[in-house]
Amino acid sequence: MNRLLHVLKCVLLLLAAWLVVAGDSSSAAPPQAADVAIVVNPAVPVDNLSLAELRKVFMGDRQYWTPNLRVTLLIRAPVARERDMVLKIIYQMTEAQFRQYWVSKVFRAEVASGPRIVYSNETATELVGASPGSIAFVDASQIPKGLKVLKIDGFLPRETGYPLH
Repeated sequence: MNRLLHVLKCVLLLLAAWLVVAGDSSSAAPPQAADVAIVVNPAVPVDNLSLAELRKVFMGDRQYWTPNLRVTLLIRAPVARERDMVLKIIYQMTEAQFRQYWVSKVFRAEVASGPRIVYSNETATELVGASPGSIAFVDASQIPKGLKVLKIDGFLPRETGYPLH
């Protein structure tokens, strides 16, 4: 009974967070063409992921980098251009499908909690730098020193063949 109450509390908190940051993005400016970089804390022992492996991480199917290093998923808030790109290319979902996916995953206790919502590239990069195991996506032009940029399918942002642009 306590576990069920905990799960329900997590679901309600997650829903409340999404409702706070949700807005009508139909009036937002069209996305600009720029690459999205996948950044991780330097402690993450990975340098390259296939797009399929990256999808498993972002879908919460891969929850550990190593047995002692948990994945901490940081996701930009709705209406961020980078989020729209990640939803389209990595998740292959609409905003509504994404929300339902994480509510269901938390409710089924497949994950302890949904992704942590961040409101800017700066916040995402600060948290990645401070949190071992963390991963986020940011505008490729806004990567501070000290973070590891993952290759996706063997390519870095701005290279021909990079899938997140």
